[in-house]
Amino acid sequence: MKRTIDLNADLGEAETTDGMARDIAIMEIVSSCNIACGGHAGSPTTMRAMLAAAKEKAVSAGAHPSYPDRENFGRVSMTIRSEDLQASILEQLQRIKSLAAEIGVSITHLKPHGALYNDAQDSDGLAELLVEIARGEQLPLIGMAGSVVEKKSKENDVRFIAEAFIDRRYTEHSRLVPRAEQNAIIPDDAARIEQGLALAQALPITVSGNQPRTIKAETLCLHSDSDGALATAIAMRHALENEGISIASATA
Repeated sequence: MKRTIDLNADLGEAETTDGMARDIAIMEIVSSCNIACGGHAGSPTTMRAMLAAAKEKAVSAGAHPSYPDRENFGRVSMTIRSEDLQASILEQLQRIKSLAAEIGVSITHLKPHGALYNDAQDSDGLAELLVEIARGEQLPLIGMAGSVVEKKSKENDVRFIAEAFIDRRYTEHSRLVPRAEQNAIIPDDAARIEQGLALAQALPITVSGNQPRTIKAETLCLHSDSDGALATAIAMRHALENEGISIASATA
């Protein structure tokens, strides 16, 4: 049986000309993308550019909401009332859905960003909130295998897509090493590609403590703001295809 995997990237987080050009170039490589919609980054200009590029290149366009925290790029956990967080996420979703409707492209999935993404994996309250939103919006929800998000999605008939990361290191609990810690980010292409290939083939990767872990992945993510992200995207796609693994959106 031919193997297939989705290759995604978090995009629309840079408003510079170079950053937007890089993200549009990454669209040539990936099969889906997650577009920042104002909570941690993103503006009407970046959202329109990313949505238009996704439409042109037949890339599945997802919403990438976060804690409402542009100051910290959404990478710091927040103490926020559930109803306020829900209102913020729904506002972010409405913002990108309105622009998508103008451009004539559908929003195909929901993937939270940064600290919200990480916090929700092991939080009943946050997972339930995200699942409720995904169910209401009729969108698949992206998260980590073996997480509370996966459990709550399945309990509520929300499609769950298991994600793993090419450019990030994992703890012994199969969670991402916090960015504040040393070695949280895999710096070089060779190591990124090695990890990506292992994840795509359901082979063990090395996690903290030098332990082997097999992490389920239906979609592989790389961060557009990682150093050398475009080169990594190109190399990763070539490596997957060389192994006979085809690239296709998980939501197409």
